Amino acid sequence: MAYDLYVVTDSEVGRGRSHFDQARLAVAGGADVVQLRDKQMCTADLLRTARGIRAVTSTAGALFIVNDRLDVALAAGADGVHLGQDDLPVEEARALAPPGFLIGVSVGDVVEATTAVVGGADYLALSPTFSTGTKADAGPGHGLRTLREIRSSVALPLLGIGGIGPENVAEVIAAGADGVAVVSAVVGQEDAVQAARRMKVIITAAKADLLVASGRLMPDPVQP
Repeated sequence: MAYDLYVVTDSEVGRGRSHFDQARLAVAGGADVVQLRDKQMCTADLLRTARGIRAVTSTAGALFIVNDRLDVALAAGADGVHLGQDDLPVEEARALAPPGFLIGVSVGDVVEATTAVVGGADYLALSPTFSTGTKADAGPGHGLRTLREIRSSVALPLLGIGGIGPENVAEVIAAGADGVAVVSAVVGQEDAVQAARRMKVIITAAKADLLVASGRLMPDPVQP
């Protein structure tokens, strides 16, 4: 299951595009996961939007995650839900979710990470990895040192989120992240499809560099 490029939709950052259009452009650019995040939309509209995005991601073969709202995720047939530290506890969500339903959890340190693992999380996101203006209540970035500490403590897929773009995504992968979750780096760009493609290229190259460094992949031969 790939988490390389995880794109989060956002009504304020998305350049006036609907969540549906943001999702459509993200998967066209190669996003592996799309998360619907909207804390203002009423439940009926959120569900309607979620069902539309579910259709887009199913066709593209991408995962679809709903932020916070387990009820909407289940009703829309989403692949999973993403929970913050102040949302429904992961163990409660796991008890309500069907088999195979994914539960992601935002964490800020090793204790939160290991607690989420015990509770039944499927993947973790260090939030925020770097300081970001996209999410007003995110707080200061935890940095790559914390990412490395979490990576060395848990085996679950680990994402970086917050302040990540083409200029620093390779560093996040090198620090141990399995992928990155982004908002402005894709949906905030005029050409969201090309932005997603660029991020995927950098992520793929960074992972290849790690395999070469570990000896699990031979480098391309130098051409004469």
